[in-house]
Amino acid sequence: MEPVLIFTNFPDKKGAIALAKKLIDDRLAACVNILATCTSVYRWQDKIETTDETPVLIKTQRQNYNQVEQIITMMHPYELPEIIVVPVSGGLPTYLQWIIEETQPSD
Repeated sequence: MEPVLIFTNFPDKKGAIALAKKLIDDRLAACVNILATCTSVYRWQDKIETTDETPVLIKTQRQNYNQVEQIITMMHPYELPEIIVVPVSGGLPTYLQWIIEETQPSD
């Protein structure tokens, strides 16, 4: 079992909360942090864009990545949503174990 952190952004808090509830309900995430709105600056289709977005941090296991990615792309309004997975190289062992336990299929 390998804990990971998945980053994404939503254009609004409502969408971020809906994603979080779906992932927790499906046991695909142990915890989802929805952060304060930030401003993103990026190039899209040869134009520099500035957009307010809601960052989302998803704590899960690597084995859940494909399902999490599928749900994000299904629920996300962007043509190309940001989805970045980062391995967790360490942490409080009991917290990491909690992530594993919370992302096991329910019996």
